[in-house]
Amino acid sequence: MQYNRRQFIRQIAAGSSLLLTGCSGLQVKKSYSAHVVVVGGGFAGATAAKTIRQLDDTIKVTLIEPKSRYVTCPGSNWVLAGLTSLDSIRFSYQRLSTAYGIDVIAEQVESVDAEKQTLVLANQDQINYDRLIMAPGIDFNWDSIDGYSAEAANQIPHAWQAGRQTEILLQQIHAMPDNGLIVISAPANPFRCPPGPYERASLLAYYCQRHKPRAKILILDHKRGFSKQALFMQGWRRNYGYGTEQSLIEWQSITDNPVIAVSVKDKTLLTDFGDQIKADVLNIIPAQKAGQIAASSGLTDNSGWCPVQPDTAESTLRDKIHVIGDAAIYPGIPKSAFAANSEAKACAMAVVHLLKDKQPPEPVWMNTCFSLLTPQQGISVAMVYKLNQQQQIYKVKGAGGVSSRTDSQSLHREAQIARNWYKSITRNTFS
Repeated sequence: MQYNRRQFIRQIAAGSSLLLTGCSGLQVKKSYSAHVVVVGGGFAGATAAKTIRQLDDTIKVTLIEPKSRYVTCPGSNWVLAGLTSLDSIRFSYQRLSTAYGIDVIAEQVESVDAEKQTLVLANQDQINYDRLIMAPGIDFNWDSIDGYSAEAANQIPHAWQAGRQTEILLQQIHAMPDNGLIVISAPANPFRCPPGPYERASLLAYYCQRHKPRAKILILDHKRGFSKQALFMQGWRRNYGYGTEQSLIEWQSITDNPVIAVSVKDKTLLTDFGDQIKADVLNIIPAQKAGQIAASSGLTDNSGWCPVQPDTAESTLRDKIHVIGDAAIYPGIPKSAFAANSEAKACAMAVVHLLKDKQPPEPVWMNTCFSLLTPQQGISVAMVYKLNQQQQIYKVKGAGGVSSRTDSQSLHREAQIARNWYKSITRNTFS
């Protein structure tokens, strides 16, 4: 089947079969053929739990997630620009429980014993599993910038895990002087949502245009380039005067002069060459790694991420444990919500087959990522991925790409599709 980018995005926006919509009202079985435990209730974990029940309702599925409601990172930049509210990007697990018979446990996982196939929760309850799916998301390399820490993030927010952090950054934006300087420190690859810092800068510029027109946004980037760079810069020129003295946004690559320290009290960054950058609002997005439970369970390598066999998502370091979403290493596939959703479905299919001693089908993964330049202008990147004979992931030729048209009508249409995509993927994951 030949895909092109327009067909791909159109299908996503419509919530088509690419998103594997499924049945509801499953009857809970009194006895089960196997037990699958899923740790983490984000786009990867929730999707995997739901999909397994859709594929085989004789399999018991337990979803363990300490938060009762999940706040999505997609859409959180929209909150900062005043386009939506935090409540609108919060989702509960009620439907997964009532409609799909998933046992949802609001608790923290304390440890995993891969040999005994057992988890211990923070309340000391023990849970046995036949297969374990880990979707722990990200954690931060706090020591990558001297002076930055989880405690410091309460004053210098990263807002890269949506919720309270989003609120802190929003409050600081509103409180800053009309001529304030917002500094965003963007990390080196790999990290969650590669286009995210640049959508954030775009929408903060949109906010400042209307409420703090003398403000400036400075992006200090620990990379030489970034996702959809040409499209972002074109949008910045169109909307925010980029490249002129009046530009609301300035982007600087600091690969050769990285940020090495922060003074939390003064909101000042120090670079390797001794430069000091003082901000009114400082948004540090730290370097990242797999969630802590992945590391303590022996699932991470020296990179800090979790290596997996791409055909099944099974860990290369621990048997019968699968890792999906941002924590996993899928070479070439970005760490995005849609990729996590896609990886979860492929993993769920593999797990169901493995529990029946059957060969899993060959996986196909998909990704799309929309970014808003303004509420009325959007851009996107999309791709389909498969495995070659050497079990290496490759991009399917002609299956995706970045936005090819940047006229006003096309940008407006992509912004509309971005909103529809968000509704579709959250419904597909949590409903």
